[in-house]
Amino acid sequence: MPRLLFEKRGRAVWISHLDLMRVFQRSFKRAGLPLTHTHGFNPRPSVSIALPLSVGIESRCELLDFDLDGDPVTNDDVLMRLNDALTEGIRVLSVYDDGQKIKHLTILHCKVTMEYDRQLPSAAAEQVTELFHRSEIILPKKTKSGIQEQNIIPMIQEMNVSRGEENSIILDCRICCQNPTLNPMQLPLAVTTFLPDLKPDFSRCERIEVYDSQGHVFR
Repeated sequence: MPRLLFEKRGRAVWISHLDLMRVFQRSFKRAGLPLTHTHGFNPRPSVSIALPLSVGIESRCELLDFDLDGDPVTNDDVLMRLNDALTEGIRVLSVYDDGQKIKHLTILHCKVTMEYDRQLPSAAAEQVTELFHRSEIILPKKTKSGIQEQNIIPMIQEMNVSRGEENSIILDCRICCQNPTLNPMQLPLAVTTFLPDLKPDFSRCERIEVYDSQGHVFR
């Protein structure tokens, strides 16, 4: 099944996952690229996104699998026609065949920016660094069976904390994104919970790249 790499940026970050699926389904149709459909009582267009993206998060590394019906179309043609049909802020970066199995997608490289309306202490970045060097940070996680506690530290592979511009702290990290999964917005929650004096006024996140368990770029 062919796969495409796309980015979601700007105002498009406010499109929910389900609406994003509809955007692509309609864009394939507008581009004259008919999708196959699943079989069964309620057939659905054959498109699926690897890691559902939360509202408000930007990404440069989203992966979508699709299957076309009808006459063969080159990958370059799919890329060009889809980009002409897609909405502002969503752009296909590449289209290719024989992608890796999604079960091997393991690590997410992301950047979380915590913004403050007030002046930060000079040692704020050092305090946050020390927090994420602890052996244990227990936070609540909502699951199908209710609220459970989890230690997020084992799911953080790398963490680099730095001061950003205009009173912000940047968490540049690699975290587990499948089995187990760590939502990157748990990171500012950890700061809020364990360093309340450094509670951010606003937090935003950007997905930068995805990797397999060996640290190779996942495609």
